[in-house]
Amino acid sequence: MALRVLVVEDEELIGEMVRLNLQEEGYDVVWTKDGETGGDLVSANRFDLIVLDIMLPGADGIQVARRIRKKGTGTPILMLTARSDTATKVAGFESGADDYLTKPFDMPELLARVRALIRRSQGSREIPSQAVLRFGGKTVNFETGEATTNEGPLVLSEKEKALVELFARHPGEILTRADILDEVWGMDALPTERTVDNFMLRLRKLFDDPRDPKHFHTIRGRGYRFVP
Repeated sequence: MALRVLVVEDEELIGEMVRLNLQEEGYDVVWTKDGETGGDLVSANRFDLIVLDIMLPGADGIQVARRIRKKGTGTPILMLTARSDTATKVAGFESGADDYLTKPFDMPELLARVRALIRRSQGSREIPSQAVLRFGGKTVNFETGEATTNEGPLVLSEKEKALVELFARHPGEILTRADILDEVWGMDALPTERTVDNFMLRLRKLFDDPRDPKHFHTIRGRGYRFVP
């Protein structure tokens, strides 16, 4: 299932640009142009991230964020605004925003912030079924590393286990090679993006059909996506 992003932006050009780029990244995007509707959508639906403009007709972004947080919704909020003064930034954070981006902005930066906010918010999400992932007739136990694979029962290496666990935390989301390197390898080695590709070939050999993958998909020019 694709991750869902709500965009609340009244400027037609910016809203359309954000929507198209998020959809290109694989997100399911809902776009509305006023704050009242945005707040209602959050109350009635589940979203993984909210991109919220401050200057909106009706209820502004500050009011919408306060309303969202007052209802106990913890969905990450990325605020957009043309105002860069400190007072506005402070008001945004105090209303419940998790990050802040000033217009005009570069789209790659917005996409990077979206990925980072979602990754942080879901990083502590529990793996289903008591730390055992099941998909396509295969299983991975994240506590012991034991797995049932195309090669029979075996114990995954720490990196193999960490890589599968990362995908399990982000089903349906496109993970770039940079995302994967940062999350799985961090600063303990000097891997390259080719390292990621080699590990993905290994995962397909263990858990998928390398000739016709059903679970570990290559998204050309972007990265990889896991579909349970």
